[in-house]
Amino acid sequence: MDPAPEAKRNKFPSMNFEAEILTAPHDNSELYVIPSMRSLTAEEYAEAFKSFLDHSTEHQCMDEFNKEEMPNIVAGLGNGKSTINVLGVGSGTGEQDLKMIRIMQAAHPGVLIDNEIIEPNPQHVAAYKELVNQAPDLQNVSFLWHQLTSLEYEQQVKEKGAHKKFDFIHMIQMLYRVEDIPNAIKFFHSCLDHHGKLLIIILSDSSGWASLWKKYRHCLPSTDSGHYITSNGITDVLKRLGVEYQVYEFPSGWDITECFIEGDPVGGRMMDFLTGTKNFLATAPPGLRRQLQEALRQPECSSKKDGRIIFSNNLSMIVVES
Repeated sequence: MDPAPEAKRNKFPSMNFEAEILTAPHDNSELYVIPSMRSLTAEEYAEAFKSFLDHSTEHQCMDEFNKEEMPNIVAGLGNGKSTINVLGVGSGTGEQDLKMIRIMQAAHPGVLIDNEIIEPNPQHVAAYKELVNQAPDLQNVSFLWHQLTSLEYEQQVKEKGAHKKFDFIHMIQMLYRVEDIPNAIKFFHSCLDHHGKLLIIILSDSSGWASLWKKYRHCLPSTDSGHYITSNGITDVLKRLGVEYQVYEFPSGWDITECFIEGDPVGGRMMDFLTGTKNFLATAPPGLRRQLQEALRQPECSSKKDGRIIFSNNLSMIVVES
């Protein structure tokens, strides 16, 4: 007889997908799977992500990095050329891109900035274009959108045989959705020009996410289709590539208090984002739901401040040399 597993994997078919749910037996009984658990669609993910941003200091954390470190990072870009070539990979709706472009404009007055964007979500591309249309201060900046995934872009570049080089490439909080992370980093690093820099922003190993993914992974449903990757996983890849890099750590928090309030719609969306699962609180087995809520309260995941529960969302900004 097989040794008792720590967790049971149960597969079940549904109308249009097959999901695999991880359920941890807590009383030696067979657990059944509620078939209505499913992964978030791209639109649902975007909505859940907005709820996350509204209650976290993620963007403020990035603003801090932009203020303290970005001017020095971009100072040497372009090596005296009349145009600086920039590539944003998974740029979303463009807010962070434009902040960085403005820092480049200040550091290199009068220099043209050629900005290309890889973003597969059509709604995000439309929102980014609208943001550009409303910005009066983007003279000398050109924009070209590729509505593709990073892998589709890579395949397109290789098919054409033309390899445009960039002075600055950024991959902000997007590697969780990339299938082959080491290959993606290797490819985009190969797109750097001499003296170019690649910026990767990813969750820190000091974050609650890292603890959740390592220590409490059994509390997460496998309908979460994202990759559990943090800063150390990225620096391991960079070490194997033999490239120079520097890591900047910035604190960030996410107020998850509503996750523990029964029936709270905001808390529901937060849990959907956290698990990558639609209506997690309503569809997850009660034992799994309880385990996850208990894990979120652990000191390595969150802390209490003024009666609120603040999940650690610390970020690592990794700057890679060409």
